[in-house]
Amino acid sequence: MSNAKERKHAKKMRNQPTNVTLSSGFAADRGGKHHNGGGKPFPAQKHELHSGTSRQRQTKITPHSLPEPDGNEQSSSKVMFRKKGGWKAGPEGTAQEIPKYITASTFAQARAAEISAMLKAVTQKSSNSLVFQTLPRHMRRRAMSHNVKRLPRRLQEIAQKEAEKAVHQKKEHSKNKCHKARRCHINRMLEFNRRQRKNIWLETHIWHAKRFHMVKRWGYCLGERPTVKSHRACYRAMTHRCLLQDLSYYCCLELKGKEEEILQALSQMCSIDTGLTFAAVHCLSGKRQGRLVLYRANKYPRELLGPVTFIWKSQRTPGDTLGIRQLWIWLHPTLKQDILEELKAVCQCTDPFKSAICIPDSLLVSSQEKSQTELPDEKIGKKRKRKDDGENAKPIKKVIGDGTRDPCLPYSWISPATGIIINDLTMEMNRFRLIGPLSTSILTEALKTASVHTGEEDTEKIPHCWWSEACKNPDSVSLHHRQQAIFELLGGIASPAEIPAGTILGLTVGDPRINLPQKKFKALTNPEKCQDKESIRQLLLEGVPVECAHSFIWNQDICKSVTENKISDQDLNRMRSELLVPGSQLILGPHESKIPVLLIQQPGKVTGEDRRGWGSGWDVLLPKGWGMAFWIPFIYRGARVGGLKETVVHSQYKRSPNIPGDFPDCPAGILFAEEQAKNLLEKYKRRPPAKRPNYVKLGTLAPFCCPWEQLTQDWESRVQAHEDSSEASSPNGKESDLRRHEVPYTSTSEKTSQPSDELGTSRNHPGEPEEVMDTECQGQAGPERVVGQEVSENHVASTGGQLCVLRSRILLKQLSAWCGPSSENSRAAWRAPSRGQQGLTREACLSILGRFPRALVWVSLSLLRKGSPEPHTMICIPTEEDFLQLHKDRHCCGPQESKHSDLFKSKILKQKEKKKKEKRQTRGCAASEGLAGRDPPARQGALTQGLWSGPLPRVTSHCSRVLLGFVTQGDFSMAAGCGEALGFVSLTGLLNMLCNQPAAQRGLVLLRPPTSLQYRFARIAIEV
Repeated sequence: MSNAKERKHAKKMRNQPTNVTLSSGFAADRGGKHHNGGGKPFPAQKHELHSGTSRQRQTKITPHSLPEPDGNEQSSSKVMFRKKGGWKAGPEGTAQEIPKYITASTFAQARAAEISAMLKAVTQKSSNSLVFQTLPRHMRRRAMSHNVKRLPRRLQEIAQKEAEKAVHQKKEHSKNKCHKARRCHINRMLEFNRRQRKNIWLETHIWHAKRFHMVKRWGYCLGERPTVKSHRACYRAMTHRCLLQDLSYYCCLELKGKEEEILQALSQMCSIDTGLTFAAVHCLSGKRQGRLVLYRANKYPRELLGPVTFIWKSQRTPGDTLGIRQLWIWLHPTLKQDILEELKAVCQCTDPFKSAICIPDSLLVSSQEKSQTELPDEKIGKKRKRKDDGENAKPIKKVIGDGTRDPCLPYSWISPATGIIINDLTMEMNRFRLIGPLSTSILTEALKTASVHTGEEDTEKIPHCWWSEACKNPDSVSLHHRQQAIFELLGGIASPAEIPAGTILGLTVGDPRINLPQKKFKALTNPEKCQDKESIRQLLLEGVPVECAHSFIWNQDICKSVTENKISDQDLNRMRSELLVPGSQLILGPHESKIPVLLIQQPGKVTGEDRRGWGSGWDVLLPKGWGMAFWIPFIYRGARVGGLKETVVHSQYKRSPNIPGDFPDCPAGILFAEEQAKNLLEKYKRRPPAKRPNYVKLGTLAPFCCPWEQLTQDWESRVQAHEDSSEASSPNGKESDLRRHEVPYTSTSEKTSQPSDELGTSRNHPGEPEEVMDTECQGQAGPERVVGQEVSENHVASTGGQLCVLRSRILLKQLSAWCGPSSENSRAAWRAPSRGQQGLTREACLSILGRFPRALVWVSLSLLRKGSPEPHTMICIPTEEDFLQLHKDRHCCGPQESKHSDLFKSKILKQKEKKKKEKRQTRGCAASEGLAGRDPPARQGALTQGLWSGPLPRVTSHCSRVLLGFVTQGDFSMAAGCGEALGFVSLTGLLNMLCNQPAAQRGLVLLRPPTSLQYRFARIAIEV
């Protein structure tokens, strides 16, 4: 028998009892007899029957160990031979004789022992596998592992015993923890507080993190876009329903002091030329919200700081004008630092001022948090018991507000000269924005005005003492009832766009969690609720009265009390569970929380003539700590939530610039453009050259950024050079300037300033840019150009010489009238002079260029045919041949750019060959020589196949169509049904184009994406 079979045989026989022997005679002693003549067994045999022998397991049986035949044995016995397959009987051996008679008791006792051994072997497992694993594979089922009845009947009892063993029993989980809590951190609040030290979390962060793609931007963790496909759904919500956004990341700066001092300081940072200022009548009274753009002190129209919105605290009494006023300035977080420093400079606020908001109580770290955060490194990540879980343990406070604030730094400043106090109220309030026609209905359904205290309650036991004190004043109660009546009137208004822009309404509401419905539903406008048509008409015409704009949210002490005395969700749910009728209304009476809020109307689209009021809604200001208490009720009334992407879409459909990307003359806008170009360049380099566009062949100089400085400089030098050349060629010709579109094609080789590099390099290659110029554009450099350049430089030096964006409303209205097509019989031919505006003449253009030599103009573009523009799309001027082609074929898409030659391809190939050659040469050199040989490839590493390397040539004349500007926002518009884009064009180029185009085709331009050679016609418009 082979070793494997022996081991298998021994494994089978290991559970056999010692008193069982084989009948083949192998266990008998050599030469021994099984019986004597008297029929009694030998003593040795008798001993075997009772005690058993282990001779079978101790000796290996071979043919030589067989018992020799005896004379008394029969001749028919056989010998067992060891053959290939086991033991076989042979004719040469003999077997044992069957006894003639046996003892019954002894025989029965031996058989009983065998039966018990057999039953034990059957019931006892011989391996570690389960019962269902012993079945053939075709009989196994997955349910057998947990359902015994799936097994055959003969194995069910054994499987049941296996299932009852402790090894297969499930571990008992802790009764006081649910499955979700056991998977979380040992102290979830402590972990959340730790994670908010680098990036600020909004109060709705956890809700957003489960449903949105989160990004870390501007020092915050914000939701970029929903995880579900919702682009069209969000547009439908903004158009027909309601879209909800959390704008709590916007910063708030408070100015407190005398009204005259504040207005005198802020007048240096704004100009009435751009629109209303801080001294606007409706805004100064606190009745409306205002919006404007801030500049550095006395630097208009250059050195922009950014756009802001502001709110004045309303005057409750007419004699309160000479008292202390409060002003809130709301701005984007990227603009905060620059504007704050400029405000401190103009207000002369240099001394830090100790304020109650400098170190909020929620930001103080308890001793328990400090002890756990200072643990050694080897204990990090391991579960540990808290040592202060006793009665003296201090609960960890949740971070509410700005968790990154340093308590040692000042957040309030005071001016010793003027007495103005500047407070940084960032993250001290929540700001939610509801966009859409149903936003008013959602507000009226979710918010219920607070009930007035009658005075019968004990004020000491009520946590909201400030409301009890306010209810004791009859004037406050009367004002509260007036605010409640106006708020109820809003429920009968179809759209927030019907209310005057920027209307402010102050309210004090109850806890919105108490009125939370059981299921979500869509709140609809119900005009039947408001039968007072006269009051609604007066509200739509005059807006909210000044007195009703008052709110207790201006008082920081009241806001702090409201935040600290908020009833927790756990206590509120416990009270609900104790109701006699489950699901009934929970009535807290005077113990219900009272929250001061401020409602601000957002006008939506206010420029242009189409879709007026689109995207209007309401902004809700509420104290910190109450974010989720208002967020969930708004969602349960039918609001859909949007992120940063929806903010960009909202501004695009309103045709308003987005912050900060659409402010190229602002430091925050410049930084944003640099980061965007860096990210796009890294994404471009990650793809192989064969799988990415070659922008050099496509004629795209700057595919990832917009060179605004070089664009304005090129246009200024081109027009000046053309004027000088036209005066030299025809001194008496007064109508020759600004009349030929071929002029931009001349004089393209000079540079008026240091050119910019799209890839961020500063190497000078004087011979490279001229290689891509057209041959007809290279021979127009003469003395006239030098003179023109000197005149231009002197003029720019006198006016500032810095890039700016035209924001003068008078000039924008004039340009808007010029951009539209007109004819002799049309209304546009005479409407401009009737409004007091000048016609499109040489004197008018020169007067505008004299004030703004290097300026950009914000424009909107609408494609005439198919096409979807994208960011960094080039805006170009069509030629006469393009107009003729469009006149012949109205369905013409546009001309096509010819493919350019790649001038850097040979340089890249030479660089690769040189690198290979140096690698072969330095293969056997020392390490120092190898490092020296790697320097030249490092210098030439900026060359990227498909991108223009080195200083950019003239961007205006690089292609066959003259470049006018770039697109910053663009996509297919679901509102217009065609492609729409927003961007900037050069003011000088725009005036040149309008003067050269025919009146009937004025305002037509060409758009070409950076990855395409196809131009498409579009209509340009300036909306004011």
